[in-house]
Amino acid sequence: MNTHTDNCETVIDCRLDQLYYGDFLAVRDSHLVIPKGSITGFIGPSGCGKSSVLRCFNRTNDLIHGFSLAGSVLVHDVDICGPDIDPVRVRRHIGMVYQQPNPFAMSIFDNVAFGLKLNRYDGDMEEKVVRALQRAALWEEVKDKLKDNGLSLSGGQQQRLCIARAIATDPYVLLMDEPCSALDPIATQRIEELMVELKRKYTIVLVTHNMQQATRVADETAFFSVEIQEGGRTGFLVEHGATQQLFEDPREQLTREYMRGKFS
Repeated sequence: MNTHTDNCETVIDCRLDQLYYGDFLAVRDSHLVIPKGSITGFIGPSGCGKSSVLRCFNRTNDLIHGFSLAGSVLVHDVDICGPDIDPVRVRRHIGMVYQQPNPFAMSIFDNVAFGLKLNRYDGDMEEKVVRALQRAALWEEVKDKLKDNGLSLSGGQQQRLCIARAIATDPYVLLMDEPCSALDPIATQRIEELMVELKRKYTIVLVTHNMQQATRVADETAFFSVEIQEGGRTGFLVEHGATQQLFEDPREQLTREYMRGKFS
């Protein structure tokens, strides 16, 4: 396994040794660092553990029955997997955008304000909502209909609304789990442009099945592969490096084979 480090400030130091769902070993030996102000893409075949690793970064795996973890996930040198760490607080600082847009059945304004209200924000709520919508490149499209139901928006707009909701609480990190897979090419392009803009303020980790998307937006890319074990498929990190290097001159044979389309 090769991992990439440089002189950039590390936001997440993932030292994942084993990840289980019940008795099933879903992921093993996946150690990597996520540098500040970057987009790190996770690529690899289905079942290789990309999303499982991503969910470790804000402890949403805790919500899955039977989940257990051997190892640690350090965020600014604090192990967020520790028993004294409140996972709800972790999710406030590390936001998540999912594969399918999932706005709530409430107004556009209330969708964005949801996390702020949950965390009892006592500042200027309207200012925070407007700023989040602006950063999500949605403000000009919805500024005159903030009372409309969020579900009335198009798919691409709904996904940008979910991004606005995720960044309204000013997280350190934004996790994106295949955020464009349900969108058309035009909406996908807008989300990709938005990701590149958002990395100026947030560190982004992106799971994608689209290798071209990784080459377009990711500064670094981690390639995961999978092996057949008794009872299922176990994922593991093969290689992590600068995106151009990983795609053009991978160090590992498994990576070279995947890039040539020998398995998917």
